Amino acid sequence: MRPIDYTRADSIAAAVEAFAAVGADARYIAGGTTLYDLMKLRVEQPTHLIDVSGITGLNTIDTNGDVLRFGALALMNEVAYTPFVREEYPVLSESLLKAASQQLRNMATVGGNLLQRTRCPYFRNGAGSSSTVGVYPCNKRVPGSGCAAIGGLDRGHAILGVSDACVAVSPGDWPVALTAMDASIEIHGPAGTRTLPISDFYRLPGDTPHLEFNIDHGEIITAISVPKTPSRSSTYHKIRDRESFAFALASAAVVVEMEGAIVRTARIALGGVATVPWRAHSAEEALRGKQLTPDLALQAGRTAFGDARPGQHNGFKSDLGARVIADALMIAAERSA
Repeated sequence: MRPIDYTRADSIAAAVEAFAAVGADARYIAGGTTLYDLMKLRVEQPTHLIDVSGITGLNTIDTNGDVLRFGALALMNEVAYTPFVREEYPVLSESLLKAASQQLRNMATVGGNLLQRTRCPYFRNGAGSSSTVGVYPCNKRVPGSGCAAIGGLDRGHAILGVSDACVAVSPGDWPVALTAMDASIEIHGPAGTRTLPISDFYRLPGDTPHLEFNIDHGEIITAISVPKTPSRSSTYHKIRDRESFAFALASAAVVVEMEGAIVRTARIALGGVATVPWRAHSAEEALRGKQLTPDLALQAGRTAFGDARPGQHNGFKSDLGARVIADALMIAAERSA
């Protein structure tokens, strides 16, 4: 057993101050649905937990004004079932409802959900502790040790945004929907508050796959803002090995603005196929100003995978992902009628 100290913070300032006093071995904790898993696997080995779950004002859901604003401590279920979100922004609600069981959604926070780490089995079960190389090398756990997934069992791994150091897939559903919605992340730390577009929050693996998020030690996510744009014609479509609460083999968050049968604008983000939540700009361009048909939707979907780099066992994801995009486009367009 390893002793762990515990502090319950009553304000953002107190949480940041407590973290600074401990240093790099501290971790913030709210719902704990991600951190406790990683602690059991010895991926994370903090010496001090700073509980932020009781900070007043961080669990608000504000649908007034020019943006939707979700406090980082708002629960996944609370956001998913907010009537305005369900009716006007189905892509957000569906991404949360398809992400996890009701028990988890009643504990997990929308801020903590952004910080999920990959489900790659080599990362989660292979590399021993964070300071030693175990059975399988993993550059996320032990930088410079190698990547067992490259040339290994890579069926569930990424084909977009991969590098020679890592092919681990980004696991989230909610971050994919937020990427399609051009959301922003509010972050507070010792230097004050800053806001970061979600497109800049996640880091491609490159040569440093252990650096996954653009958030510094001691900083804490305080809110998520989503621009209020017409989004009734949207969906989060997810394909998985089993129907209930599994991680995506391929998913698509799609928001379309239609003028009759013509696509005025489309926003498409992908999950389950990339190392980060992946914005499919090429597919969006392929649709703009054209009449949406099943054939065009599939063609746009295939465009999204033009730069795919499949491994030994995950080449099927290119075709699967294209068809997921096509299906999502047709679902979203139907909702514009």
